[in-house]
Amino acid sequence: MTGPRIVRMTAPTLRDVAQLAGVHPATASRALNPQTRPLVNADTARKVLRAAESIGYQPNPIARSLKTARSSTVGLVIPDLTNPLFPPIVRGIEDVLTPAGYNAWIVNTDNDPDREETQVESLRSRQVEGLIVATAKREHPLLVRLHRQGIKMVLVNRRVDGLELPSVTADDDAGVALAVSHLAALGHTRIAHLAGPQDTSTGVSRARAFRHAMHDHRLADDPALTVECGYWSETAGAAALRSLLDSGASFTAVVAGNDLIALGCYDVFAERGIACPEEMSVVGFNEMPFLDKMRPPLTTVAIPHYEIGGEAARLLLDTLDEPERHPRSVLLAPSLVVRASTGPPRSA
Repeated sequence: MTGPRIVRMTAPTLRDVAQLAGVHPATASRALNPQTRPLVNADTARKVLRAAESIGYQPNPIARSLKTARSSTVGLVIPDLTNPLFPPIVRGIEDVLTPAGYNAWIVNTDNDPDREETQVESLRSRQVEGLIVATAKREHPLLVRLHRQGIKMVLVNRRVDGLELPSVTADDDAGVALAVSHLAALGHTRIAHLAGPQDTSTGVSRARAFRHAMHDHRLADDPALTVECGYWSETAGAAALRSLLDSGASFTAVVAGNDLIALGCYDVFAERGIACPEEMSVVGFNEMPFLDKMRPPLTTVAIPHYEIGGEAARLLLDTLDEPERHPRSVLLAPSLVVRASTGPPRSA
């Protein structure tokens, strides 16, 4: 009597990648190595990378680092790992880095400048070849210093004033315009904006876009209806809406700087017995997971998180391959996801 047959699954090899891409293994090896990729035709390199990604091939970073004295690692600096915005961005980054033979070290700063500096130094001690940074503020001395020291960096979701670095962001202007257009079409004329922190580029650009969108629809841009939130958080959003309501301002809809700020509005609706959307509509920004499970489900501006991460990783790989190339920025288009948190105002 024979025992059960054991089937051993073998990891994909370089030869498998080469066969799938229709190239010689030596060509596949050069295409997968960031240091030798420029020796390969760009179309061929892309074909090899797609083949590697499709079968889950992972180069051996230890063997490569022994040959090249390079670490094949990248540092990923995140401001708040509890924010649902970031996991899909991280996945997009990893899915591009892995086939290229890179691994990511992820650190969380908790939006604390001292902690950020310590974490970045820990990444540098591990000899990372570059950084993907999601913590940027408009004035960011640490990033300015790192740039002067020649550290290769790509910014995600935000930018630094006066610092030319590659960046990948959503088109904030288009996203806020979609939100305001939707509310205007429903009949809202008094719309409030709970803006994100104004020391971040996203907070500034979305607040500016809100003003422009209100003017475009010939709606009153009342400064009293814009309140800055100190943080991109539910607590800050709730505090901002309470201050607006307590001021006696008249409005029927809210455009929130992000989804967490919008969730703060839900807290205040529950506290004060405000029916949404019958008495007040609200639109978020980002399309975090599980917004469709809210009561009511949240209307929001969706940004392509996964694609943002993937583009950031590609920009960093390009920068590592061609250190002298001019920094370029990528804007990705948002879309509006209409759910039940928006409706016509009662006056309509």
